[in-house]
Amino acid sequence: MPRYSPQDVQDELLKVIRTSQETVVEAVKTWVDTVKAVTPKVPSAQLPLADKLPRPQDIVTNAYDFAEKLLSSQRQFAQELVQATAPLRPGSDAHREQAAAE
Repeated sequence: MPRYSPQDVQDELLKVIRTSQETVVEAVKTWVDTVKAVTPKVPSAQLPLADKLPRPQDIVTNAYDFAEKLLSSQRQFAQELVQATAPLRPGSDAHREQAAAE
């Protein structure tokens, strides 16, 4: 039975996700082309203040920029917790000193 490292599993999962994403994007492109071909040409409506709304690509960029910052903050928090609890883990210097004192 083959053994897979956690990194191998992660890489494979990311590959499968990316393939699925590409399939969805292609399906949406096909759908858009079909809808464009069968819908009548309608003049675009002029909405008041429409030029003040953010563009969809800006919304996506801002959301992912925020998510990156949030994930970075969570990583730092988790690392600080690991460091703060290090003295309680077997094998740490503080744990050895405490065991020697007992």
